[in-house]
Amino acid sequence: MQLVFTKGAGKFDRLELRRADGTTESIDCPKQGIIPHDMVHFAVEAEVAGVGFLGNVAAGGDAGFGAADAPHARAVERLVETVQAEAWGGSPTADTDFINLYNTTCDARGDTPLALDLASLARIRARLAD
Repeated sequence: MQLVFTKGAGKFDRLELRRADGTTESIDCPKQGIIPHDMVHFAVEAEVAGVGFLGNVAAGGDAGFGAADAPHARAVERLVETVQAEAWGGSPTADTDFINLYNTTCDARGDTPLALDLASLARIRARLAD
């Protein structure tokens, strides 16, 4: 699947999802002052095992919130939220503090966290920087 992000002039950027079967789907991405939420999904999902939002779309699911109820997808979403919170803060959080915050976020939502290790976190951060 190819992801094409387009910077918009108004309140939204745009993500076009181009699947291998030739179908496309577009999503409005509200501007957040950092990279779009779905771009964070790309950075996270490229580095963690399993299926999150983009993995579900690549497998033929729609770009709605249908996969959001899957336990793994919820854990991925919590990781995306934690990564975004760090980005909004403007500087990296200590690695162990980040993982603790991620685990706390999952606990607060009743989700089982992914087994996030320091190497995976470093790869996510490097991908975001790229």
